[in-house]
Amino acid sequence: MSQSNTLNVQILDKEYCIACPADERVNLESAARYLDSKMREIRSSGKVIGADRVAVMAALNITHELLHKQERVEHDSGPTRERVRELLERVDRALTTDTLTTDKEQGEV
Repeated sequence: MSQSNTLNVQILDKEYCIACPADERVNLESAARYLDSKMREIRSSGKVIGADRVAVMAALNITHELLHKQERVEHDSGPTRERVRELLERVDRALTTDTLTTDKEQGEV
């Protein structure tokens, strides 16, 4: 593995060397910082002891956030999809009416 395809990140005071395409470096660095901050937050609460347990709790919290956001996006996109569908139907009706009117004017009906 070449050095240019790896990225060193620090998470909870440990360094990890991770394979990463060049175009994903910024995203991976951001993800590592986010994970590190979540793990530090959990560790500082004092309720969870041990790096493994802190990592699992952080993973569960992050997964919960992701699923909650996905549910909100799906819920919010429903009315938007319906509105787009209605608009497309109106456009189709308008185009059909316009085609019939044009055909009549040209004597093609």
